[in-house]
Amino acid sequence: MLSVTLTRRLSVRREPQARLVLPFEARQKSRLRTQLEHGEEVGVLLDRGTVLRGGDQLLASDGRVVEIVAAAEDVSVVTAADPSQLARAAYHLGNRHVAVQVCSGSLRYLRDHVLDDMVRGLGFDVAAQTLPFEPEGGAYSHAGTHGGHSHGHA
Repeated sequence: MLSVTLTRRLSVRREPQARLVLPFEARQKSRLRTQLEHGEEVGVLLDRGTVLRGGDQLLASDGRVVEIVAAAEDVSVVTAADPSQLARAAYHLGNRHVAVQVCSGSLRYLRDHVLDDMVRGLGFDVAAQTLPFEPEGGAYSHAGTHGGHSHGHA
């Protein structure tokens, strides 16, 4: 049994006493056994469907405030001089249900050589980098949570 659990997202920022560095995949899980930045083992027990973002703060069972940090991950960065061209790349990635982070002048997605080849084939530059990944929540997200949908493609 873990002695410390993180069970509630704070709505008002407070001074954090600890940091929890997680990749995006782990920040989508509502039940997680992990370690704080300094090595202390903790459990995350949040409402199902909760997606944590870098900068979110959680209240620990011992009263501490723990700040979430988006871990640096292997991402592909797509750039184009023309914003309408970036929109075209975002369309093709979204059509494949790829989580995409929209930045000023670029797009990011978790590195995948097949997607990289597709995007290069569309005429875009793709660079491999290690950066925090904070993809868009999507039209089906609600207040920071990730919801799903189903539909057919023609």
